[in-house]
Amino acid sequence: MPKSRIRKKADFTPPPAAKAATIKLTNRSWVAPVMLALFLIGLAWIVLFYVTEGDLPIKSFGNWNIVAGFGFIAAGFGVSTQWK
Repeated sequence: MPKSRIRKKADFTPPPAAKAATIKLTNRSWVAPVMLALFLIGLAWIVLFYVTEGDLPIKSFGNWNIVAGFGFIAAGFGVSTQWK
């Protein structure tokens, strides 16, 4: 059986790339504290509503206080999309 030929030229190496473009990130140090604050406010709102049997945080909201609490939590998730 014949032998295969040995490759005499070097393997392909790509040419060196030009300077890599630097990406300037904006300062997003506010995202984590705001996100956590919204989560905690929403949680505290719902817990306070249940502990006080609907008297607090806003009595006239009634059961809509739960929606308000979950609204804060949803806003926290919305802010979390900005985190890098």
